[in-house]
Amino acid sequence: MNFKNTDTHYNKLSIALHWLMFILIVTVYGSIELRELFDKGTETRDAFKIWHFMLGLSVLALASVRLVARLVGGAAPAIQPEPAKWQNKLATFVHIALYVFMFAMPIAGWLILSLAGKPIPFFGLELPALAAQNFELAKSIKEIHETAGEVGYYVIGLHAAAALFHHYVLADNTVSRMRLPKYYK
Repeated sequence: MNFKNTDTHYNKLSIALHWLMFILIVTVYGSIELRELFDKGTETRDAFKIWHFMLGLSVLALASVRLVARLVGGAAPAIQPEPAKWQNKLATFVHIALYVFMFAMPIAGWLILSLAGKPIPFFGLELPALAAQNFELAKSIKEIHETAGEVGYYVIGLHAAAALFHHYVLADNTVSRMRLPKYYK
C-alpha cells in the first residue's frame, strides 16, 4: 500500500481512516444521545454508556494512526482551483480543532472514569486508570467534556458544510481528494 498522497488524492489509508472516523464519531455521539431514551439504571442505558466509552477510546486509537498517516503522507493534494487565503486559514483552523477534538475528548473521558473510580472498559479489557480517584475533579472535567461535545457538533458541522460548499458551490476538487479514485478499486 502506498502511504504517500498523490497530486490529486490522499493516500488510501488516510481516505479509509477519514471515513472510518466519520462512522465512529457518529456512533460515539449516537450512543451517548440514545442512552437518554432509557431510564437511569437500566441495562440498555448502561450498555449505551459502555459503548460510548469503548468507541470513544477507539477514536483515540485511530486518531493516532490517522495522525501518523497524515504526517507520512506528505503534502495534501492541492485544491483546484485554489481557494482564497481566508478559506485555507479557516480550513487549517478547523482541521487542527478536529484533531484536538479526536485526541482530547477520549482522553478526557478516560480521565473522568479514572477520577470517578470506575472501570475503563475497552472491548473485553479494562484499561488502567490515568489518575487517582477525585470526584470533584471528575465532575469538573465531565462538564468540560460535555460542553466540548456540544461544540464538536458545530465544528464537525462546519467541516461537512465546507466540504459541501466546495463541492456544490465552488465546484472544486476538495471532496474528490478524499474519495477513492477509480484506479484504487
